[in-house]
Amino acid sequence: MKNILLLIICLCFLHKVEAQQDPQYTHYMYNMNVINPAYATATPSILNLGGLYRTQWVGAVGAPKTFTFFAHTPVSEKIELGLSLISDDIGDGAKKENNIFADFAYVLQLNKDHKLSLGIKAGVTIFETNFNGFQFESGATNSDPAFAQNINNTYPNIGAGAFYFTDKYYLGLSAPNLLSTKHLEERDGLSRFGSENTHIFLTGGYVFQLSENLKLKPSFMAKAVAGAPVVADFSGNVLLYDRLEFGASYRLNDAVSGLVNFKVLPNLRIGYAYDYTVTNLGEFNSGTHEVFMLFDLNLLKKGYDKSPRFF
Repeated sequence: MKNILLLIICLCFLHKVEAQQDPQYTHYMYNMNVINPAYATATPSILNLGGLYRTQWVGAVGAPKTFTFFAHTPVSEKIELGLSLISDDIGDGAKKENNIFADFAYVLQLNKDHKLSLGIKAGVTIFETNFNGFQFESGATNSDPAFAQNINNTYPNIGAGAFYFTDKYYLGLSAPNLLSTKHLEERDGLSRFGSENTHIFLTGGYVFQLSENLKLKPSFMAKAVAGAPVVADFSGNVLLYDRLEFGASYRLNDAVSGLVNFKVLPNLRIGYAYDYTVTNLGEFNSGTHEVFMLFDLNLLKKGYDKSPRFF
């Protein structure tokens, strides 16, 4: 059964299908730079660094593993620049995709507390397949011509987004990959390709000040792509003393999650999430693990007067 699951996963990228393709994140609220190039903090002289690693459906052969990294900083009152990297591996190396982007955001000051940021991404998508030693349920290796040749191609890509925010709430709309590309073309008389479709992300969150040392942070993320149902996450976290944060999340018709993170140092936050699959796919895996780290580097070492970074 595990070999069959791996085969199904790989076939999804070898034949024309209209389905969800971009990686999923439980800690989307702390991985915003990756999905929205307009994400901004408007914190002068601070370089924001972040990394997230997600291993999905642990125990299922060939299950996805995703690593993301971002860095961004304001270079003026109105401009923020950044870099983002998404590395996605499905099928234990059978299909790898790396996205490398440079981000540009222009921040408009609407009034004293409200800002609107408009952003663009530009970069490349590196798509690879490796079917060396790929084994079918029958035990045969590379018996299907569709699996006989590996692919290694690079494609340009762009993205765009908008991010409306204050120190207490935010609302974002973005499409991190706007260009549709066909990864595999017709060869040797076989019609085989996997297309990259545009994903639309809608995100939002709010920070309720319940007391001096207690805050409630509800948030959501909705993701839509042609040919697949909308994926929606609804999260609720509690923040204690601006240091310890914990909560729960529900992904519509997919998973329930527990989340926790801790501010280890004033400029370092580390977090973990566990997803429990509520569909019948849960019979074949033991859940999903996700860890992240955020680090803020003060480039000018002048300090700054700003509310804690809530998102």
